[in-house]
Amino acid sequence: MKPNFPLTLLACLVALPIPALAGGLMLYEVGTDNVGLANAGAAARAQGPGTLASNVAGMALLSGTQVSGGAQLLHGNMRFEVDESTNVGGGDSGNSVEWIPAASLFVTHELGDGWSVGFANYGDFGLSVDYEDDWSGRYFLQDGGLMGMTFMPTVAYQLDEQWSFGLGLNAYYAMLTNELAVDNRNPHLGDGHAKYEADDWSYGASLGAIYSPRPGTRLGLSYTSEIDLEFEDKMELEGLGPLATNALQNRGVLDATTTLDMHVPQTLTFSVYHELDAQWALLASANWQDWSRFGEVGIDLDSNQPKSAALNANFKDTWHLSLGTQYRFDPRWMWTAGVGYDSSAVDDEDRSVTVPMAENWRFATGLTHALDEQTEVNVSYVFAWMGDMPVTQEKPNGTRVSGSFDGAWIQALSTSATWRF
Repeated sequence: MKPNFPLTLLACLVALPIPALAGGLMLYEVGTDNVGLANAGAAARAQGPGTLASNVAGMALLSGTQVSGGAQLLHGNMRFEVDESTNVGGGDSGNSVEWIPAASLFVTHELGDGWSVGFANYGDFGLSVDYEDDWSGRYFLQDGGLMGMTFMPTVAYQLDEQWSFGLGLNAYYAMLTNELAVDNRNPHLGDGHAKYEADDWSYGASLGAIYSPRPGTRLGLSYTSEIDLEFEDKMELEGLGPLATNALQNRGVLDATTTLDMHVPQTLTFSVYHELDAQWALLASANWQDWSRFGEVGIDLDSNQPKSAALNANFKDTWHLSLGTQYRFDPRWMWTAGVGYDSSAVDDEDRSVTVPMAENWRFATGLTHALDEQTEVNVSYVFAWMGDMPVTQEKPNGTRVSGSFDGAWIQALSTSATWRF
């Protein structure tokens, strides 16, 4: 066995985990009532503290002090079925996306004279996959996780009845975990194991503006900056045979510190909110995400034989379009519904079992109930359909996994409560 350092390391470390509900790994679903609209109108609604996740300028339109807490569960059907072109035994993957919990917190406070301040804590980036340990694609990935959490103090200013502006400073915490099997090329030894775990803090900003040409109509524009992440740790290697151990030792990989650089994409969202009458409103959003930058990853190996490698995974930017409506059929009850579309960050030929992303359609609905003048609760649901995602992936040594994620989907059930003081 003579592993090539850059390819072996990239296969282990850049095994990005599953498609989330956006075109790439960025979630619109963060435990707010926007879940029930498929993100339609998110940057223009400004109807609660959850606006901090979609447009910080919306905080300037909220009165008094408001607090919103949310929780949600994500679950998917992501089963890879191998075909006859696969040359590794082990079979199908099992469902790689089981129930994943998440939570969020948003606080806004009106200072007066047009100024407001707030704080947001939510996770909107990444998910995780957990394939069967002995499946046919184990040499590409067994388990993978990439999680991002935002901590964001914010300030907003309402210039006049038409214009509002906002700024948020993002403190961003990310965790990366990847595990895969290592082929010892000796049936008596079985497989080895490689694991990489690292985390990092980084910083960015969110900017927003809302224009209200007339009462009941709002146009919102929101931008989030790119966030640069640098993961640094040693790769854990276990159960390697003597040939693999000697080869990695000769290349300076054993006990070396590995640094992985990647970029959380910048995004731009434009939304419209328009009230038809006292009961009905129409909403729409268009969104761009810079996934081409996310696909450019740098790797450095700090050892007695320093090495650097660069990866271009052929990612491309994604686009999102969504339409929705909300209907207040009773002073205390409001129903929402939306449909959205996201393009794919990868073409079919660039899809892999480590990055099984595709275009998706999401269908959402939600219900909000005001318990009293100060308290309301919301329950929302979204279903994202990705369909069939064929994959053929091969390593330089000839190891190949081929097949398809058939009928892939992800769903999210969200609930939140908002208190106004």
